[in-house]
Amino acid sequence: GNHTLLMEFVLSGLSGHPELQHLLFFTFCLVYTMTVIGNLLICMVTVHPTLHMPMYFFLRVLSILDISTASTVVPKVLLSFLSEDRSISFMGCVTQLYCVVFLATTEWYLLAAMAYDRYVAICNPLRYTVIMNTRVCLSLVLLSCCSGNVVSVVQTAWVFTLPFCGPRKINYFFCDIPPLILLSCTDTSLYEKQIITATVLVIFTPFCLILVSYACIISSILKISSAGSRHKTFSTCSSHVVVVTLYCASGALIYLRPKSSNSQDTKKVLALIYTTIIPTLNPLIYSLKNKEVREVLIRMM
Repeated sequence: GNHTLLMEFVLSGLSGHPELQHLLFFTFCLVYTMTVIGNLLICMVTVHPTLHMPMYFFLRVLSILDISTASTVVPKVLLSFLSEDRSISFMGCVTQLYCVVFLATTEWYLLAAMAYDRYVAICNPLRYTVIMNTRVCLSLVLLSCCSGNVVSVVQTAWVFTLPFCGPRKINYFFCDIPPLILLSCTDTSLYEKQIITATVLVIFTPFCLILVSYACIISSILKISSAGSRHKTFSTCSSHVVVVTLYCASGALIYLRPKSSNSQDTKKVLALIYTTIIPTLNPLIYSLKNKEVREVLIRMM
């Protein structure tokens, strides 16, 4: 009888200090612009006839996911810096949560597919075009999207079937699972266990597959006689592993203890990593360090 039918939520935003609002607005506006321009450049470059390879197809899909992730979160954050009205409708919150979970899950499985692609290219170069044909590449992307959709539908449905009591203020800058279940006035222990299980399946399973792929790649690299080739491949692999580890750590620390007493400010910083920082870094790490991509980009410009 004390349950409240919430028609909208209020997001607290990133900072409660009015004097920082304009500085944060310009900072995030710059980061968002870099994210969109960088990933759009990758989308345009990778359609060039000389880059019709599975690796560049996956990079193009990754760029689309990164633009979508940033666009789901950052515009609302930018608006909060300029307006005192930080409300978001109930259906707007549902949509935002679905999109964030769908895009993050899809990107995780896509990163695993990309690691497998690099494993085949380096460890089985003579059979690369046979193994990674167009059908296989499309199937891997479709499987990633389907997995993201299933996980997102289940998680979103579970969260919004919980009874919410007042207050309606979400101590976060977007609608996410941990801050939302804090508003529930029922026992969420079963749901927390379900989140942990989903986190293991969504984050740690692809992460282990990625590590195994790169372990096999490193093993093959050590057999290369040329020191220059070894250094170049090690450099590429290490940067990929660093980004994936950063992505894994930020997601795990947020979702493995969804209702913990940890500072919400800490979780906000971790959430910034996978919603804002990673989409900005991916074009630099995965694409612009690639010599072929740089050459095509220079010719196009």
